[in-house]
Amino acid sequence: MIPTAPLADRLTPLYPVLDDLPTALRDEVLQHHATTLRVPVGQLLFEQGAPCRGFPMVLSGEVRVARGTPKGRSLELYRVTPGELCVASTSCLFGHTALVAHGATVADTELVVLTPEAFGRWTAHEPFRRYVFGIFADRLADLMALAEAVAFQRLDQRLAAALLGHGAQVLRTHQSLADELGTVREIVTRLLKRFERDGWIALGRERVDIVDAQALRTLAAGDGPR
Repeated sequence: MIPTAPLADRLTPLYPVLDDLPTALRDEVLQHHATTLRVPVGQLLFEQGAPCRGFPMVLSGEVRVARGTPKGRSLELYRVTPGELCVASTSCLFGHTALVAHGATVADTELVVLTPEAFGRWTAHEPFRRYVFGIFADRLADLMALAEAVAFQRLDQRLAAALLGHGAQVLRTHQSLADELGTVREIVTRLLKRFERDGWIALGRERVDIVDAQALRTLAAGDGPR
């Protein structure tokens, strides 16, 4: 078991709200009711429909949370990076219900997992509870925007938006883009080839070079060709 002080020292810069917990409670939970896990890339952390077995806090790496089947068609809901919380796990613990999504690592990941009982003890304190609900509010806004995009935006608009904001070169596979957009790889490949024919991008091995970012922004905004 990792000693409490180093673990608290690593968690607190990422989750400053831990400083607002009573020190004795924080340290006792980390000493006796927390497990540190190191998980390689591509591993399933939790499954949709299963009970939530703990409250994860990410120290390093990244977790992709999605609806659907892990090895089939799925829709990415959000990603959890260091200092962020998984609202699927949190809502499951609050409501004593099954998980509504699955989570898998997209990089080598280290995380601390509190027992459900320990999470309940921390959320009994108002500053930590307010922090958790604040994360809920932020994620809810993101998920509402995602629902609107899925319902009302064409897939080519969403793909154009997904390519933006990563610089001149996007290091993504067609499959990972399809997973993010909740579609299949073949459709993403067809759209990318169309973008390439239009002179907007250049395709390489597991990368997309952005040639005309303005054209992609115009399409993402809904002003591109129909």
